[in-house]
Amino acid sequence: MKTTPRFARPHPAAAAGTFAALLAPATALADYTWNFPPPVTPIARDTLKIHNEFMIIIGVLFTVVFAIMIYSMIKHRKSVGHPPAKFSGPTGTVQWIWALVPFAILLFIDFVLMGIPAYHAVVEMEDTKTKADMVLKVTGMQWKWQYEYPESGVKFVSTMSTPRAQIANEEAKGEHYLLEVDHEVVLPVGRKVRILLTATDVIHTWWVPQFGVKRDAVPGFLRETWVKIEEPGVYRGQCAELCGKDHGFMPVVVRAVPEPEYAAWVERKKNEQAAAAAGTDRTWSKDELIAKGKDVYEAQCAACHQSDGKGMPPAFPALAGSKVVLGPLLSPAGKLLRDSHVDRVLNGKEGTAMQAFKGTLSDVELAAVITYERNALGNALGDLIQPAQIKALRQEAP
Repeated sequence: MKTTPRFARPHPAAAAGTFAALLAPATALADYTWNFPPPVTPIARDTLKIHNEFMIIIGVLFTVVFAIMIYSMIKHRKSVGHPPAKFSGPTGTVQWIWALVPFAILLFIDFVLMGIPAYHAVVEMEDTKTKADMVLKVTGMQWKWQYEYPESGVKFVSTMSTPRAQIANEEAKGEHYLLEVDHEVVLPVGRKVRILLTATDVIHTWWVPQFGVKRDAVPGFLRETWVKIEEPGVYRGQCAELCGKDHGFMPVVVRAVPEPEYAAWVERKKNEQAAAAAGTDRTWSKDELIAKGKDVYEAQCAACHQSDGKGMPPAFPALAGSKVVLGPLLSPAGKLLRDSHVDRVLNGKEGTAMQAFKGTLSDVELAAVITYERNALGNALGDLIQPAQIKALRQEAP
């Protein structure tokens, strides 16, 4: 199984692809260092093929037009005694020919040489339902992805796993710096996967270069695309939208595996979810919750509030000494308090960057991170909240 190398930025890759298409045979394109990454889906292969064809056509047009222009400037310049023409428009047959013939050539190129292949590719890209074998729902949020497999009931959140020490230049950067996650998307090879995309806060873009897929996830809308991965491997991409402060810290990692391995992964994820659900009903010690909460905090909260809890006010307030964090957990009757620490983590705060985690974290994770924030980061309240309490509070109105 191979790991895809880091990909080049779009514009240099496209420019290099142009020269590669003009100067090298098609069989050598995949090995060209600055070309597009090798395609592994029908969409990506179609896109690269059309791109290379278009670049050849554009290159030929550029060469011909530029050559005519240079020839005219040299051959008809005043210094060699060429008299200037005296006309104010296409009044003669020659002038009309010079206007209409290039127009006809361009029409033929646009509609026949370029239009028909492009139409076929676009129709294929938009046909998400024909012969689709499975569905993957992708939800973008600052700054992570939530993935759902409706047929199997598997659901998880994928967050960048590059250590903050590397981002702060305190450690050497790893091989897949900013392109590594804690939970990979796993898809079977050879099956058409219909992908549904949406977002909870701002516009995000799910982009994996080797899939030829780059589709916006828009809040309030359900958008579609599809992939059919032809080769096993690990394929990396990222959010390609300016979705906020940490828009560069939102990678996509897809692992394509054979069907038996995919089935085993689905079964394993189901067992993990069942174990997590069972953990909701048992009583956790404070130390267990704090240890679990530290991992959740680093993955979900440190991007905004920082690893030390000092935040970046005013957009991302400090948690150390925070009135919200240091306030009461619940009402005397054990109910949810408006604007309390628990309410803020569960339901977020409208009009701010603080998102609701009720839909993305489990009961255990929510209880753990709340307990951790109240007993670390400069806070030492000594209290805790159990996952079973979070489970009951989920049903209360914010």
